[in-house]
Amino acid sequence: MADILPFEQERTAPEREPEPLWREVLGRHLRAVREERGGRLVDVAERAGISPQYLSEVERGRKEPSSEMIAAVTGALDLDLADLLSDLAGQVRRSRSARPAVGRRPAGPVLMAA
Repeated sequence: MADILPFEQERTAPEREPEPLWREVLGRHLRAVREERGGRLVDVAERAGISPQYLSEVERGRKEPSSEMIAAVTGALDLDLADLLSDLAGQVRRSRSARPAVGRRPAGPVLMAA
């Protein structure tokens, strides 16, 4: 008679927060830079040529700004676009490393049960 082997149940992935949206990471960073430099929302919006309401929505992650709008706001903040992108990439990487990796294989050899 054959041995009965226990059925290995599918492992469920640990719960984790979803990846942040680009517009949310961008907005938080733009607001942080503006506040760090002591800029008022209305003044930065005026220099960028956009409405304060629109800039507020961008900073809150409610609007997905075009590349032209991002360039206008970074210009108004005297912020280099390459620095902005580098800072945003670092923030996303840090947020990913703070959460468990879902779907990644463990490092090292995988042992199979006999």
